[in-house]
Amino acid sequence: MTDSHIPVTQIPTESVVTCSTCAACCCQLEVMLITDTGVPERYIDTDEWGGEVMLRLDDGWCAALDRNTMMCTIYEKRPLICREFETGEADCLNERQGIATAYR
Repeated sequence: MTDSHIPVTQIPTESVVTCSTCAACCCQLEVMLITDTGVPERYIDTDEWGGEVMLRLDDGWCAALDRNTMMCTIYEKRPLICREFETGEADCLNERQGIATAYR
């Protein structure tokens, strides 16, 4: 008699986020510059309250985002908040979910 038990494999509900599967959802968020990381001046804007923020272009995306690769062009000098917003963590997954529902 053969064993008819088929092992159950749990399929992940969220795909793993890597550089190649990142949708750069966080690059549509307002990014306040609270520390000096060396962000080039051409990517800095001033918000309505006088605070420094990352410049966003007319399409709503961060000016430092390469639209072809969807990768940061100033990664080594990115703002502190971008460094703390970790790929694949809860905040990242929440933003991805928000983008996914916005385009349905």
